[in-house]
Amino acid sequence: MLDQLAALTELPDVRDRADAAREACTRLRFHEALRRRIPEASAESRVRGAQASAALDGAEFPVDVVRELMSGARDWPDDLDPGLRTLKGAVSATAESERVVALVRTAPLQALARLHVAAASPVVRGEALGRPRIGDEDCTELVDLGPAPAPTVVAARLASLSDVVVAGAGSNRVPAAVVAALVHAEIASIRPFVHGNGLVARAMERALVQALGLDPTGVAVPEAGHVANGGPAYLGALTAYVQGGAAGVGLWLSQAEEAMVRGAAEGARISDAVRAGRLT
Repeated sequence: MLDQLAALTELPDVRDRADAAREACTRLRFHEALRRRIPEASAESRVRGAQASAALDGAEFPVDVVRELMSGARDWPDDLDPGLRTLKGAVSATAESERVVALVRTAPLQALARLHVAAASPVVRGEALGRPRIGDEDCTELVDLGPAPAPTVVAARLASLSDVVVAGAGSNRVPAAVVAALVHAEIASIRPFVHGNGLVARAMERALVQALGLDPTGVAVPEAGHVANGGPAYLGALTAYVQGGAAGVGLWLSQAEEAMVRGAAEGARISDAVRAGRLT
């Protein structure tokens, strides 16, 4: 498994952009504001991460609204329209990503289940929460990527996904940015759940970025990096990953690593705002 993962870094631009992501996150780690105020900055990172993740699923809201909902300063309406259900799932999954950081390195499928419970609770009820699709259950999300694999395929793909995380966590041969991006794309490709797969994929990436030490502060905002690249570019790169062979995998990894650089820059802006006492 490690040899296969390491081979991905030989694809065009992947190693260079992984190095750029590592350097950007290292600069963020030593930001002056993070000497004493990591909790405040990481909380704001989750606000902006939830906002961006919801936007990638088509639900756009002002950051101050998301901040108030996450902090409890604003109540959720009793009746949620589709956009608010998506936002609530994004808020819950992004918050849960912090709580699974200690789990995701050694028990990634347990972390995945917990993230799905958080992401899909506003929509999914009953036994489908926190477990992969079974029987004749289908998924109609991310249709640009092609049909979702049948449930009979999902279990094997998830086992391989778990192996990727455990192998990547146990070695420094594969950059953390590559592992996190690969897991993100695999979840989107497999679509293991009936609903909420995009939110779960991005929350899992966030948890891995922190757990694997790329950004141990949790202040970078990888979701915002994907938004900055543009929604069509994000979906296009995921589609290339699924349908484009080795070149498509390389395209996705390079774009996701570029998004990580942008996410670290967003973390630096958060840190500047925390230091100045002016979150906007």
